[in-house]
Amino acid sequence: MLDATAKPLPPVVSRAARRTLVNVLGTAVSAVASPTVSVLLRAAAEQSSQGPVPVPGLARTLDPYWAALVTGTAAHLDDFDDTHLATVIHPGASALATVLSLAPETAPSGAAFLAAFAVGCEAQLRIGNAISPSHYDHGWHITGTCGVFGAALAASALLGLDAAAAARALSLAATMTAGHREAFGSMTKPLHAGKAAANGVIAARLAAAPAGLAGSAVADPLGPEGALEVLAAVVGRSALSPPDGGWELELNTFKTYPCGVVAHPAMDGAISVSAQLDPAGITAITLRCNPLVPELMGMVHPEDGLRSRFSARHGVAVGLRYGRAGLAEFSDEAATDPEVARLRGLIALDPDPDVPRDAAHLRIERGTASPVHVAVEHTRGSAARPLTDEELRDKTRDLIAPVLGAHAAARIWAAVDGLPDAPDLSDLFAALRPEP
Repeated sequence: MLDATAKPLPPVVSRAARRTLVNVLGTAVSAVASPTVSVLLRAAAEQSSQGPVPVPGLARTLDPYWAALVTGTAAHLDDFDDTHLATVIHPGASALATVLSLAPETAPSGAAFLAAFAVGCEAQLRIGNAISPSHYDHGWHITGTCGVFGAALAASALLGLDAAAAARALSLAATMTAGHREAFGSMTKPLHAGKAAANGVIAARLAAAPAGLAGSAVADPLGPEGALEVLAAVVGRSALSPPDGGWELELNTFKTYPCGVVAHPAMDGAISVSAQLDPAGITAITLRCNPLVPELMGMVHPEDGLRSRFSARHGVAVGLRYGRAGLAEFSDEAATDPEVARLRGLIALDPDPDVPRDAAHLRIERGTASPVHVAVEHTRGSAARPLTDEELRDKTRDLIAPVLGAHAAARIWAAVDGLPDAPDLSDLFAALRPEP
């Protein structure tokens, strides 16, 4: 895959990469004032972190390690980033953090930066396909575990590693995989994306060192005796090199709500009928859904906003109560709203393997009135119903404006769209900083 960074990306891949990049820049900017990012920034200050690397949304710059850690964590913090539905990987966060952390020292052109980002995402998705679903089913957080491989490859591209050194970087990255699903609903979950980026960069640096720190004794780190068999009981190695030559990145999607993507179909349904229902009159709700919904988002009464992102019941409840489901509806205040809690308690999950991941069926009881039935075949933002560029612009504008101002999103979009022809990243870096 490293060869893909030596030539222009195919137009369809370039578009997919730019859409993924602008979306994840939006989520990173939006989260820079969060308590989680504040903890990381204080730790960076205690370590006297100084350097030229920008953090999206901040005037402050950091050294490459802390910048990768902070940016990757911020980008994944609100669970509002991109999602590859087949693997449930969020590839953009660690790929963004990796390429931004290395950009000042490697001074890439816009095209080289975008290609490294695209390859960093693609590597995660292909490895994810090879080890899905057994890897995720066993309790791993696949964004963290696959993210380090993509970060190592993206870093290898920007650092100019040859194929042998990049293989060493992947081998070293295999020893740095991190992330379990037990962290869902905590500050640690987004940290997995930040650690993936920071560890991937370290792996590439060590592999590029003059003495070249060796990886494992296995020639191919992703081969039959490599790391993948450790990570998954069943490995479909053919997924690493798709026979049609297509890019999985083209199937990457963008969330419309800041929570687990498997709940989005039900939330679409709830919001679509909210205007015609009085929430106070609802007496019972049945949600027929894919089995991943109760597995990943079965929490009934989350205690705070972070945990509410992993409660499908909460997503449906706020959709019915407020008619929307943005960041405010996944805050601590919304999580503890008594009426939201009442509605959550009325919802029964009915898992059905015949229901696709991007579909859902709601039955809403209203006492003696006729029940309301809602069927969602494909959620908004899914591969079958992707967000338009206009919808994606609206989403990123709403994320970026509160931090950088009303016109910042347009500047970021313009800088990202111009990357294929940009001689450097000066326009992008300027767009990511607060105005004086």
